[in-house]
Amino acid sequence: MNSHVTAPSWTTSSYGDAADTSPMELSALGKHLDLCNGSRGHLFKLQCVAEAINSLAAPRFMTTVVVTALLIGIGSWLV
Repeated sequence: MNSHVTAPSWTTSSYGDAADTSPMELSALGKHLDLCNGSRGHLFKLQCVAEAINSLAAPRFMTTVVVTALLIGIGSWLV
């Protein structure tokens, strides 16, 4: 049995001290946010719209199918 325990490199506990961020943690967070914002491509807005439509339509799949069929039927009847 290995009794050697190393300290974690990142903690979420303040161990009774004031919960405050260090400058190194803020720097790492800033780098991470810059990386995330930089990874947004040209199609990011389109992906967000697609996810919003999917989250709206997926739980209501049968209703979406019926409404789509009705719209197609009415559109073909009018033409």
